[in-house]
Amino acid sequence: MAEKIAFVGVGRMGGNMARRLKECGHAVTAVYDVNAAAAAALAQELGAQHAARLADVTAAADVIFTVVTDDASQLAVFAPTGDSLLTGANGKTFVNCATISPATHVEVERRARGVGAASLEACMASSIPQARNGTLYLMCGGDQATFQRVKPILEQLSSALRYIGTAGQAAQVKALVNMVMNINTAGLAEGLGLGNALGLDLTMLREVFLQTGANSQVLKTDGEDMQNRDHACFFSAAHAAKDSGIAWTLGAQAGLHLPLAGATKQQFERMIALGLGDLDKSGIAELTFKGRRA
Repeated sequence: MAEKIAFVGVGRMGGNMARRLKECGHAVTAVYDVNAAAAAALAQELGAQHAARLADVTAAADVIFTVVTDDASQLAVFAPTGDSLLTGANGKTFVNCATISPATHVEVERRARGVGAASLEACMASSIPQARNGTLYLMCGGDQATFQRVKPILEQLSSALRYIGTAGQAAQVKALVNMVMNINTAGLAEGLGLGNALGLDLTMLREVFLQTGANSQVLKTDGEDMQNRDHACFFSAAHAAKDSGIAWTLGAQAGLHLPLAGATKQQFERMIALGLGDLDKSGIAELTFKGRRA
């Protein structure tokens, strides 16, 4: 546990990962976020530096986790010029956890190598409670030696850790995971919405789904919430739209027609257009039940 660890992006996922590693005995030395108030509060909680600049984060740690929002944010923190994590990064290791385009992970690895640093993607297929409890499902991509070097740290964040392959491949797998999950979510919302319109008891319907081919992990996590209109956010509709877009783009680049992925993407984009993007993905049921806000 000699490595000093820092975090860039300390929202609900990154902040809880930092708390977890601190509790495991790691030295969490610095945190940074565009939401300066959130970063300052977490820094005080963990006894870490609230870094004012990205370069300060790199200077304060050996292993830097990034948990940012999108491609633009990821490329910005690894900017070739100006304030950047790449400043003074020789010998440092970056672990990048955001769900972003595979090509961006490849570009970040290229930039890191250019300054003598290592980069690993550690794509997360879990939510906030798992980040806090160290039970994330992590899919990793990049140089295998880098993976082995940081594996002891990752094992304290993950109950299921898997090395996928070279840079970009873990992000491809994560895109497919979220594509299928989002399609399942949209399908469940339509099934429960139609059941409701037919006057069926939705608790009974969910129980039948659970015992038949309609069963899914999404049914277990989102079905009751869809029925009860409880859309407290664990994975937002806006993120679902972004991730469905990543997968749909990969399909288009591969020359494939993915109509279900495309339709699901449009549904989540519709939520954003209606001002519902901050709801949990279960909020897609607001588009399918009669009499709801859409």
